[in-house]
Amino acid sequence: MESKQIIINPIGIIHTPFNDINGMPIQPLAAEGIKGYIALYPEYLEGLKDLEGFSHITLLYYFHKIKGYKLTVKPFMDTETHGIFATKSPKRPNAIGFSTVKLLKIENNIIHIEMVDMLNETPLIDIKPFFSRFDNRTNTKSGWLDKQENLCIEQLRSDTRFKN
Repeated sequence: MESKQIIINPIGIIHTPFNDINGMPIQPLAAEGIKGYIALYPEYLEGLKDLEGFSHITLLYYFHKIKGYKLTVKPFMDTETHGIFATKSPKRPNAIGFSTVKLLKIENNIIHIEMVDMLNETPLIDIKPFFSRFDNRTNTKSGWLDKQENLCIEQLRSDTRFKN
């Protein structure tokens, strides 16, 4: 199969208190109270119209500190290895992450957010509004994670396993 190049340019930079992956929250739900902000590039300012009416937004971003990828990994939430596509590990073939965060306020091109679980100076690819009616699901299965019923995600923190 022929590979085609896709060019994605960042629309801004996400600023957080985390300069190292060690000890970071591994999911936004584990980052309650942790604040950051997005410095959206000025040419995209008009695209923020009406966003402030949402309580949460979903950010797509580039794992800018990740080098290479692994097709099987041992995720933070298990002691067994799993295929990369059955995890949310950052060492992915296309190092793209996403997080749904709380939107606090917008001041010009600065978007204040809470529940940040990404490294400081992470390039932002896109912003999508969170629609609870469309984005939540019921009657779901979570594969190997269903066996982790006693897992307290709020206490889980990142370590150096995915550091280069």
